[in-house]
Amino acid sequence: MASKIILLVCDGLSDRPIPELDNQTPLEAAQTPNLDRLAERGITGLMYSLGRGLTPGSDTSHLNILGYDYREFYSGRGTIEVAGLGMELRHGDVALRGNMGTVDADLHIIDRRAGRISDTSPFTQMVNGVEIEDVKFIVRPGTAHRVGIIMRGEGLSNKISDNDPHSLSESDPRAKEHKALAVKPLDQTPEAARTAAVLNKFLGRAFEMFESSEANEKRIAENQLAANYLLVRGAGLYRHVPPFAERHQGLKACCIAAGGLYRGIGAYTGMKVLDILPGTTALPNTDIRAKFTKAREMLAEFDFVFVHVKAADSLGEDGKWEEKRDFIERIDEAAELLLDLKDTLLVVTADHTTPCALCKHSADPVPLMIVGDGVRVDAVQQYGERAAVSGGLGRLVGTDLMPELLNLLGKYKLTGA
Repeated sequence: MASKIILLVCDGLSDRPIPELDNQTPLEAAQTPNLDRLAERGITGLMYSLGRGLTPGSDTSHLNILGYDYREFYSGRGTIEVAGLGMELRHGDVALRGNMGTVDADLHIIDRRAGRISDTSPFTQMVNGVEIEDVKFIVRPGTAHRVGIIMRGEGLSNKISDNDPHSLSESDPRAKEHKALAVKPLDQTPEAARTAAVLNKFLGRAFEMFESSEANEKRIAENQLAANYLLVRGAGLYRHVPPFAERHQGLKACCIAAGGLYRGIGAYTGMKVLDILPGTTALPNTDIRAKFTKAREMLAEFDFVFVHVKAADSLGEDGKWEEKRDFIERIDEAAELLLDLKDTLLVVTADHTTPCALCKHSADPVPLMIVGDGVRVDAVQQYGERAAVSGGLGRLVGTDLMPELLNLLGKYKLTGA
């Protein structure tokens, strides 16, 4: 009986049939001898990460797959991304993710990423620790133009709007001006009103501090855009989340990921988030073999290894079906490292479908495969969307996965007499 688990989530892996691929999906059209060998030795099925008819976000889908029902544990993306930056969250904190942007004196947005600034730390240092009406602001740099913000104080709410308008449609009356928005309460509670008011004051004060800073004088002198405004979104109210080991029969877990959101998922659920490996990114150029090699190594220390591979999702969102197919073949080449695992269940799946025809997530189910000792091997010979239809796992919801795996490890107690 296996005692360890590797969970490999290939983000956005699955797709819909594409005419140019003889009505196959990129996964079906790809040459995947290693994944197919694993399918022959395992049990397969289809998984709706959130449930039928629900289009998953990457955050909610990962929570469900890891056994944290999003309806109970998801409070906004801000908490997850802030956790991914290593920022300590306390019960009652409101967390936001954001960008350093460029605006003019009237808050018209010139660039949402301040000319893709590579390091926001000179600016986050200016406003970190600011207190307004007994609310402390903790601000840290993220990757490139990104920042993380925690509001800490009594009586706060995450029921507030973004001040970041994103890309407005032409029919939106605000699109002509494309200004940073005022944060507004999204319900009638005094907590939401207070949080919105305090955050607006902070954003205004930060704008004044950035405008007069030496850091921006230097940027302007070097013909760079000023980094003078915080565009924030995804407010989340943090409360205690039971750590992975506590929730899942003592399984000691680690996370191998390059993308901030997925590292945040690991941190949010109490996993040990490993340092980003050299050569690994959230892009198609990532070193997949390095991730799989590290996963094998970590089995000596951890019971559960969560490995995230991103780029199939991005390629699907860009409609690049050829590149998505080719990237899947790179995943398969690296999967030779996972063929001879001992004492380990290997789980291969996706968090959601990202059809190239839609260039966005969809509610279509994803293929799921479990390989290892104790698995009732089915008759499926290929790892793909349509092949999985006849798999022995049938159709699952994301929250079914961890109970299924714990059962295979023999860790579930008897229900009843």
